[in-house]
Amino acid sequence: MNTLNAEAAVRDRYAAGAKNAEAKLCCPVDYDSDLLKAIPQEVIDRDYGCGDPSRYLREGETVLDLGSGTGKICFIAAQVVGAKGKVIGIDMTDEMLEVARRNAPVVAERVGYNNAEFRKGRIQDLALDLERLDAELKARPITDAASFLRADELAQDLRVKHPLVASDSVDVVVSNCVLNLVEPKSKRQLFEEIFRVLRIGGRAVISDIVSDEEVPEHLQNDPQLWSGCISGALTEQGFLKAFSDAGFYGIQILKRDETPWQTVEGIEFRSVMVEAFKGKQGPCVERNQAVIYRGPFREVLDDDNHRMERGVRYAVCDKTYNLYKKAPYRGFFEFVDPLNEIPLSEAKPFDCSRTSIRHPKETKGQDYKVTTEASSCCDGGCC
Repeated sequence: MNTLNAEAAVRDRYAAGAKNAEAKLCCPVDYDSDLLKAIPQEVIDRDYGCGDPSRYLREGETVLDLGSGTGKICFIAAQVVGAKGKVIGIDMTDEMLEVARRNAPVVAERVGYNNAEFRKGRIQDLALDLERLDAELKARPITDAASFLRADELAQDLRVKHPLVASDSVDVVVSNCVLNLVEPKSKRQLFEEIFRVLRIGGRAVISDIVSDEEVPEHLQNDPQLWSGCISGALTEQGFLKAFSDAGFYGIQILKRDETPWQTVEGIEFRSVMVEAFKGKQGPCVERNQAVIYRGPFREVLDDDNHRMERGVRYAVCDKTYNLYKKAPYRGFFEFVDPLNEIPLSEAKPFDCSRTSIRHPKETKGQDYKVTTEASSCCDGGCC
């Protein structure tokens, strides 16, 4: 399928799904029943997802929901992040946006605050505001080749001057069974856009359908299977690789359905939930820090190709040292601070292209020759 046909198939099917609920567009998902009480039944009935990324959100966060549909995940997330948080839903289907926007004031009145909004855009092009573009094109319609080219220039100008979602502006990007709907040639751009809009330290929590084998071309060319969250699925390995290729780290599977949602020609399609973090970019400097991998595996390889054996003291740069202190790594390492801290302003470059062992004298100081007496024993035994 080409880009236009794939997008048209998705838009047409989900426009119909906004008017009449379609069971085949979703997997069974258990949501927090208390959070559903504030959401109108019209929205709940038109939920087309395969997971609940809202379970991994925290109070006060700014959340972006890709392919927000009629707004169910947005309205749940709005309650989780609370009045100090913010939720932005992105969808390209007018019929879905109409339902979400019409019900937003109802939810706001029931929860006591209004922190959810809905914008029109394509999730693989989060900089282009389609409603701004619509308004500009109505004033300056396309009538010939020259005006067509000007429209392309106008779209690029809008991306720069009036982005739909600004770079480094959200804490969490969530999505529920939508990434697979983007055609193959745009999937890399999609993951790069997710990365772009996240703040340093932000994360993506994505629920989607993946396959256990490559999807053959004849299935990809079936509009019904494509719009039904089948043909556009990445493989399980390919889905994780897409995050890595975009620059994410700490990528992990939070949930994987054991039972396939559907099986087509022997290929299993199932729901997975993946979390990935932004923030490993930046300079590497030497501050004489060390980390010790605690186990349980004999050795591990991180996203920067640092290979570490259990129990060995490794030299790391200041950036890696602080990354390991955060989720999802923090429970797996012991941290060794230098005896004499090196200020960042005096830190020299650190070569992160290799893994090296840190001699204890480096963290204590090369001329460290202190001798102490044995400490007292605790509880009748040796401490």
